[in-house]
Amino acid sequence: MSGHLMDGKTVKMSTRKLNFFYGKTLALKQISMEIPEKCVTALIGPSGCGKTTFLRCLNRMNDTIEGIRVEGEILLDDRNIYHPEVDPVQVRRRVGMVFQKSNPFPKTIFENVAYGLRISGGYSKAEIAMRVEASLKGAALWDEVSGRLQESAMSLSGGQQQRLCIARALAVEPEVILMDEPASALDPIATQKIEELIQQLKKNYTIVIVTHNMQQAARVSDYTAFFYLGELIEMDHTAKIFTNPGQRRTEDYVTGRFG
Repeated sequence: MSGHLMDGKTVKMSTRKLNFFYGKTLALKQISMEIPEKCVTALIGPSGCGKTTFLRCLNRMNDTIEGIRVEGEILLDDRNIYHPEVDPVQVRRRVGMVFQKSNPFPKTIFENVAYGLRISGGYSKAEIAMRVEASLKGAALWDEVSGRLQESAMSLSGGQQQRLCIARALAVEPEVILMDEPASALDPIATQKIEELIQQLKKNYTIVIVTHNMQQAARVSDYTAFFYLGELIEMDHTAKIFTNPGQRRTEDYVTGRFG
C-alpha cells in the first residue's frame, strides 16, 4: 500500500517530476500528480496537450514507440514502474487500458475476455470460465451476452464492444484501469451505460479517464486534472475545478473561453 494520503485517501499512483520526450520534443513537462485509490481521476485539456501521452506513461504503453525517453518517476504503490528491474508486462497486468475505439479481437465473446488469462497461463478451464463470467458481470454485460458467448465479438453493438473491452481488462484483475476517451465513439445511451459502469468499477478499482467531454468529467470523476501544452496546470476535486478553479487558464478552459 502507498504511504501518502490525499484528503485522507490512499494514493495508488503518483508521478514525480515526470518529463516525457518524443525524440527531442518535450511532450510532458515536470508533471507531479497523485492519483487516489478507488476514485475516478479525469484528465482534461485541449487536443494535443499531453493527456493521452500521460495516460500511456502510467502503464508503460509508450515503451513501444521508437525514440521516447522518460525522466522522473511514476510510482505504483510507492514503487517506480520505470525502475530497470520492473517488468513492463507485470505493470500492464496491474494497470489495464481501455482505448478510445473499442478493439475487440476477431474471436468469440468468450475468447476475447479469456485472452489475457490464456497468455499468462496457469489457469484451469474452470477458472477461466469463472473469470470470464465474473468479468462480464463486472462490465455490466453478462445479462446481454450470457447466451451468446460463442458468437463473434464483432456481432456486438459499439457500446457492447466497449464494455467487452472493459471486461477483457478486468479479467486479469488489474488494480488500476486507464480509459482513453472510452465513450467518444458511442451514442448517448451507450455513453450513459459506460458512465454508470465507471461509477460501479471505482468501488474496486482506481480509474483514470481522459475525456474531451467536460460534462462527462463533471459527472463521473472525483478529481480532475487540467493539462495545457504538456504541463499540469491544476488538479483538484472535480467540483472545485468546475466551479472555483485556482488558475485562470483552468477557468478559461472549463468555461469555454478557449480550447
